[in-house]
Amino acid sequence: MVMRSARLGPVNDCAGEDPAAIVAMAGDFILAVACMMISRLQDDDVTITLSQVVTDLIQGEFMQLGSKETENERFAHYLTKTYRKTASLIANSMKATAMLAGADESLSEVAFQYGRNVGLAFQLVDDLLDFVSSSAAMGKPTAADLKLGLATAPVLFACERYPELNPMIMRRFQEPGDVERAFELVHKSQGLEQTQFLARKHCIEAVRQASSLTDSPYQKGLQVVTDLVINRMK
Repeated sequence: MVMRSARLGPVNDCAGEDPAAIVAMAGDFILAVACMMISRLQDDDVTITLSQVVTDLIQGEFMQLGSKETENERFAHYLTKTYRKTASLIANSMKATAMLAGADESLSEVAFQYGRNVGLAFQLVDDLLDFVSSSAAMGKPTAADLKLGLATAPVLFACERYPELNPMIMRRFQEPGDVERAFELVHKSQGLEQTQFLARKHCIEAVRQASSLTDSPYQKGLQVVTDLVINRMK
């Protein structure tokens, strides 16, 4: 108990500091602890697999800084960035867990592909909810990605019907009225429905991967997870 209080001390000392900076430092702390725990496994293959998560995350952050000129390039860029920033963590964690359990290469790949598809679906649903869920439910302002200058799947799909979104994407929604107009056009298009459809496709693929495993309560649990991902409201 004393140890816990001591650890919380520095956080309490941060009162009045930038919340974003505090969150970033908390993330760094969690990453440091995770790295220590990984090193204690003394399994080189697992360490390499989980180290890939950090590499992907950093590459994904760099990708998020740029926009692509053509629509096809943009969507491929978005999916790769989404994998690196979100799905890689789940995919490689699943693979590492299988490896620690003594799974062979084929089974480890099934675990990886399951995690990859669940991770992509999770982020697609998150991008969808940014346009349809309330601020209270999400725990953050709606249209947050637009305000950050990010074009997510609903916006990219909406471009097919409303090309006027393309210059907004390139200027990262920085001109007055861009965020509001983009938000309106997404709702007028099929962007939300197309995003949900793509998320569902990834969940179906995750279920297919799980179905190749031996029938058990754990296998059924993996299938239930996909339902939770696609139907979540926050």
